[in-house]
Amino acid sequence: MTPEDADHPTVLHKDADAPATPAKRKHLPVWQETILLLVIALVLATVIKALFVQAFYIPSASKEPGLVKNDRILVQKVSYWFGGSPQRGDVVVFKDPGGWLSPEESAGPTGGVTKLLAKVGLYPSGGHLVKRVIGVAGDTIKCCDDQGRMMVNGTPLNEKAYARLDGAKCYGPMIRGCDWTAGPVPDGSIFVMGDNRSHSADSSVHMCDGAEDCTDSPYIPTDDVVGKVFVLLWPSDHFRWVHRPDTFADVPSS
Repeated sequence: MTPEDADHPTVLHKDADAPATPAKRKHLPVWQETILLLVIALVLATVIKALFVQAFYIPSASKEPGLVKNDRILVQKVSYWFGGSPQRGDVVVFKDPGGWLSPEESAGPTGGVTKLLAKVGLYPSGGHLVKRVIGVAGDTIKCCDDQGRMMVNGTPLNEKAYARLDGAKCYGPMIRGCDWTAGPVPDGSIFVMGDNRSHSADSSVHMCDGAEDCTDSPYIPTDDVVGKVFVLLWPSDHFRWVHRPDTFADVPSS
């Protein structure tokens, strides 16, 4: 080493390309991580319920044979967004318009945990009905033609694939018989029926028949419709996708 070198010592510079030593992450205790994950799950479930999908159960036998009492179903809420509305043949969930359900059918979950789960959409809630849309705004519904078939705007429906008669002569409901007419359906409303026609307190049961003091209405406001049923989820041996029957495609506009 020369005197000049002693006056100017060599400076070692850190290689700019050398990887930095990562800082050690601090992990949350297991119990805190568990609580955090639960909170995130509940928030996501609440958002999903509010915007997209909600769970319900079948409160009665009115939708048999396709949907059995206490079956768990999922309802697609986005179906009728952006100007969409229920279509003929859709199976829909709607709020009880008043007096359509018995107190037993209206009752939701009673346990503390199940009540909480119902509020966030993870458990079925009470106070709702499940029916099939038969008529939309402007439609006229008539029961029945000479073959016992329901008619919408003069077109008969082939309902053998999903409706149940229990020995009845036509596809009319349990108290109306086979000679009645409803409609035209008011704007912003639908006419609904259960698939178990002999055991369904549906729109046809709530018709007034011209009684002056009648305060009931057979029509459901579309604003009361939660959404369209798209899957039968539970029990697992009942699992299936729920589709609109082809027969409704033949019904002309009102």
